[in-house]
Amino acid sequence: MQQVKTIAQMQELSKQWHFCGDKVAVIPTMGALHEGHLSLIRLAKKYAQKIIVTIFVNPTQFGEGEDLDAYPRPLKEDMHLCDLEGADAVFTPSAQEMYPQGSSTWVDETQVGLGLCGAKRLGHFRGVTTIVTKLFLAVLPDCAIFGEKDFQQLAVIRRMVRDLNFPVEVIGAPLIREEDGLAMSSRNRYLSNEERSNALSLSKSLNYALEEIKNKPSITPEILKGEMHEMIESSGGQVDYIEFLNAESLQELDGFMNAGEIRVLVAAKFGPARLIDNMGLTLG
Repeated sequence: MQQVKTIAQMQELSKQWHFCGDKVAVIPTMGALHEGHLSLIRLAKKYAQKIIVTIFVNPTQFGEGEDLDAYPRPLKEDMHLCDLEGADAVFTPSAQEMYPQGSSTWVDETQVGLGLCGAKRLGHFRGVTTIVTKLFLAVLPDCAIFGEKDFQQLAVIRRMVRDLNFPVEVIGAPLIREEDGLAMSSRNRYLSNEERSNALSLSKSLNYALEEIKNKPSITPEILKGEMHEMIESSGGQVDYIEFLNAESLQELDGFMNAGEIRVLVAAKFGPARLIDNMGLTLG
């Protein structure tokens, strides 16, 4: 496995692989890898012969007062995990490499990213779309694998790829959970034992909501939002949002009868960690 630190070297390596007839898959990450990330590497092998993991803590997607400086950066451990899973290269550029002095160009999706995390973290998705564009141009992949835990991010990237005609297939991978149901996240490292236990209210409230919808499809989103809010807040969480959306358009639902594929998304803070989670359901 190779470690690549510059854009020029990464482009050259990818071109060599393409010249030999290999397809290239990229898995963009910010490091602090866990089983969820590693599952993306395994999935990528079904679509490509060469697998590149990018590890870059992107400063432009963090807002003022967020955890940029505290974000975990266990690069040595991450490299070892990528090697064990059979990645062919890890791209680890510096901030200066990705954002040279005087950088002034941005990529901004202006519809799918407006609500949810986009509304709560102003400028976040502009940073995401810009860095993913730059990573695509550095890696030159045939396909890119993103986890469904960041469901809105996946939708934003898909829209960007469609609108800007990127020759990249975007593949969504299922959210991976701990045995107790907590969605795997690099930010779980911030949690104390008590906070981690309290954070299970996220998945419990999502499961509760989906069961209620299946059993009582006439129930309203507002009623379920109130019940989920109470479950999370009574467990020590501070709810950021709870939304019931069409899974493709991310438009808010006002009811569930014949709603098709829906997605329930939630964000809440437990101690120092802002966590997100989601679950889906297909209705007639």
